[in-house]
Amino acid sequence: MAGDDLIERYLATVTRRLPPDAVDELSDGLMETFHRHLAEGLDPAEAAAAAIAEFGDPDQITAAFARQAPGRRAAIILLATGPIFGAAWGTSLIAGKVWTWPIPSAVGAAFAAALLIVVAALVAATSRRAYGHVLVAAVACGGLILLDTATLVAVALAAPALVWPMALAIPASLTRIVMATRAVPRVLAH
Repeated sequence: MAGDDLIERYLATVTRRLPPDAVDELSDGLMETFHRHLAEGLDPAEAAAAAIAEFGDPDQITAAFARQAPGRRAAIILLATGPIFGAAWGTSLIAGKVWTWPIPSAVGAAFAAALLIVVAALVAATSRRAYGHVLVAAVACGGLILLDTATLVAVALAAPALVWPMALAIPASLTRIVMATRAVPRVLAH
């Protein structure tokens, strides 16, 4: 049937862009719409075209799913709160005179590079056009967990003394570790 071929090509395109559960849901709705148009008297090709038109082209569908993806939401929250965490740690490290701590500069440079990579991954995960980008949020969350943990360990082992801004920065890092840890399963489930 001509309509079935059109719908199969449409679903094949969407299958390459979305997770299987989303495609199953979309397929069910599309087929119901297709059969409704057939019952209204349209021929199969017209019914398929009408059903696809109601659902939107694959780019629109992908963008709609990406906008609602848990990974995108997690990335937006982590990016929005990032400057607050950065300010808390920046103030803490300056007040604690981090440049006097026994941490090799190569370790500091590697930390900064890893932080930039994580931020870039979070920015990529906020894309509304490609659903696959939101899965990058899981990797970025893992990176933040490691970076925050490394920061806490460095403070515990290398800081000569705790300074008052750390009373904000340490709980902030612990909060972000919990947020990122809770986000990973939700992101991977989709």
